[in-house]
Amino acid sequence: MSQHSADPAPTSALATVADRRDWWRDAVIYQVYPRSFADSNGDGMGDLEGVRSRLPYLRDLGVDAVWLSPFYASPQADAGYDVADYRAVDPMFGNLLDADALIRDAHDLALRIIVDLVPNHSSDQHEWFKRALAEGPGSPLRERYHFRAGKGANGELPPNDWESIFGGPAWTRVTEPDGTPGEWYLHLFAPEQPDFNWDHPAVGDEFRSILRFWLDMGVDGFRIDVAHGLVKADGLPDLGSRDQVKLLGNDVMPFFDQDGVHEVYRAWRIVLDEYAGDRIFVAEAWTPTIERTANYVRPDELHQAFNFQYLSTHWDAEELRSCVDRTLDAMRPVGAPATWVLSNHDVTRHATRFANPAGLGTQIRTAGDRELGLRRARAATLLMLALPGSAYLYQGEELGLPDVVDLPDEVRQDPAYFRGAGQDGFRDGCRVPIPWTRDGSSYGFGSGGSWLPQPSGWGELSVEAQSGVAGSTLELYRSALAVRSEQADLGAGDRVEWLKAPEGVLAFRRGAFVCTTNTGGEAATVPAHGRVLLASGEVTVTDDGEAKLPADTTVWWIAD
Repeated sequence: MSQHSADPAPTSALATVADRRDWWRDAVIYQVYPRSFADSNGDGMGDLEGVRSRLPYLRDLGVDAVWLSPFYASPQADAGYDVADYRAVDPMFGNLLDADALIRDAHDLALRIIVDLVPNHSSDQHEWFKRALAEGPGSPLRERYHFRAGKGANGELPPNDWESIFGGPAWTRVTEPDGTPGEWYLHLFAPEQPDFNWDHPAVGDEFRSILRFWLDMGVDGFRIDVAHGLVKADGLPDLGSRDQVKLLGNDVMPFFDQDGVHEVYRAWRIVLDEYAGDRIFVAEAWTPTIERTANYVRPDELHQAFNFQYLSTHWDAEELRSCVDRTLDAMRPVGAPATWVLSNHDVTRHATRFANPAGLGTQIRTAGDRELGLRRARAATLLMLALPGSAYLYQGEELGLPDVVDLPDEVRQDPAYFRGAGQDGFRDGCRVPIPWTRDGSSYGFGSGGSWLPQPSGWGELSVEAQSGVAGSTLELYRSALAVRSEQADLGAGDRVEWLKAPEGVLAFRRGAFVCTTNTGGEAATVPAHGRVLLASGEVTVTDDGEAKLPADTTVWWIAD
């Protein structure tokens, strides 16, 4: 089923990437959602050749690496997070030769490539699962997933009370080859995504082989989807409550953040360390505390873990400072860098989250105050990029894109949208294809429209409309990333020195660099800490050494 692999990337190709040890400790990594980035063949769906054609844009933006969401062979029940073949590219995105060309071109542009890996579950069209169904009860293939007999007199009830993150029970009953109702299988997400049984050695063997396949192709690392979910508690015990999705992030669950998952990653780290080039693992690990997140990035496990606590923090100086301190304090003992992120493919874009009142969560259905949201988003970005560690950007945030909150029901494709309870199911709003030009079919995304409709006026937010325009959000990002790369006190390290500041204002020093952020609704007077390097809004500096910092504004200073 797998496509023929291109030859492994030669050492010389990797050598064209800037040779800097531990590059990932202060890297800026840009997430590309391939189906919404650029369409090369006019079918309305983004693809790998489209990504490849836009790599110079990402190089010029100033990022260090590109993380690609899944492009593997998949029925697309969950936008590619249901993988049928981990060693093949889905035809909608291209083929393995396209992946090889993308990796090589990225390296020639001094960009690293991180690919998504989905080890918690496969597609129900994966060869293992199809054979497990066809062979019936007792099949050895069923042991590689979680098949169980049901409860009740005739096995008509699920094996336990676990609920799917997408809503409804986390179990689906199969019809056996003889046509009778049979066993149930576990799926923490959609029914088309059966969970692997990581207690079975064949699963571990297979994924170590998959790692080597893509490492031989030349990728620089892996983002691990649902990194906290691989290992389930012994016996799959009942949780004893309903609305379980509301408990996520508050406690260790029998199906999430089990301690046994760390054995998996220690074995993976051995594989990764066989390869040259300072390659990395990044965990998508939703845990109850940042301290438990730190367990994933101990020296013999993964390199980074997404900081979802920071993403979820309100636009409030006290809350932000507390989250920064907790993050740095948790990561310092394990020697891992902090990571900072404001948006991704699963949450409402931060330009829209900040446009709405606090407390609505990370999936929001209202546009809110667009001007306020953009002002806060720009300020939040400069704050994030000033913190020690690595930062993640999500495609289109450099354009200040809002979420598209008014998509018609008939065009939505998020599987959670169609399953009643569970996640809100409004992730499509942050996945609308991004605009490249003011005019033309799909604003330069491609010549054949776009798989999700783009709003009218999208062209005025495009790369073309903002390029070279002083004060535009795109130029702010370009300037910020350029300054970050030039200033030795930005990015690297694991500490900040907090400075005295008015209520609602954050101020910290890192060497000769100072960042001040006003999260309040009114202007604040702060000391002018030298020369203004960059500001997210207009700042007035007086002759007596003070500065008028507008509401929702961040300023970067450097000592003269």
